[in-house]
Amino acid sequence: MLRLVIGNKNYSSWSLRPWLLLRHFEVPFDEVRLPLDTPEFQQRIPDYSPTGRVPVLHDGTRVVWDSLAICEYVNETFLEGRGWPSDPSLRYLARCAAAEMHSGFGPLRAQLPMNCRRTPNAYRWNADAEADIRRVLTLWRELRRRAGGPFLLGDFGIVDAMFAPVAIRFRGYGVVLDDNARHYSEALFALPAMREWQAAAEAETERLGDDAL
Repeated sequence: MLRLVIGNKNYSSWSLRPWLLLRHFEVPFDEVRLPLDTPEFQQRIPDYSPTGRVPVLHDGTRVVWDSLAICEYVNETFLEGRGWPSDPSLRYLARCAAAEMHSGFGPLRAQLPMNCRRTPNAYRWNADAEADIRRVLTLWRELRRRAGGPFLLGDFGIVDAMFAPVAIRFRGYGVVLDDNARHYSEALFALPAMREWQAAAEAETERLGDDAL
């Protein structure tokens, strides 16, 4: 049995990505949830993760400790490649977009941290985060035009798992969406696995960072 170690579902965007992929494709796994920024986390995480971070996947003696690497491992080991588009002309685009999400969008991450319970208020972000938002909206529009939806490049896959936390951020902070982004977000939020994650996040009681004020 696979074991996926994650953080709080309300806050851990990196944990959501492989969790969503596994759950959507009905790959069985055991979940170990370690609340972030707690003594419990500091005490237990060395038993699971060589980096001291989540998520981390255990498959027997194999340990995979990065969100995108976990998704790639799951795709190769359990999905027979279904995590990426079968069409090579779409597959390279999916990989580029997933990698851009994995390594970029620093201002967006910092100024609009994921909080599944958040509802929009008067908070606003600066021009750097706004530029990231514009880039995401442009990318979503270009990708969905290539394959016609409902997800970024046809059926749900790794690239959508990578952007799922962004859709949660946009909803929680009241980012104005064009029709394309709205339809894409609706498709993500309609996924049974996404609804399961959201329900569990809302049931959590921990509060971190500005959410604790």
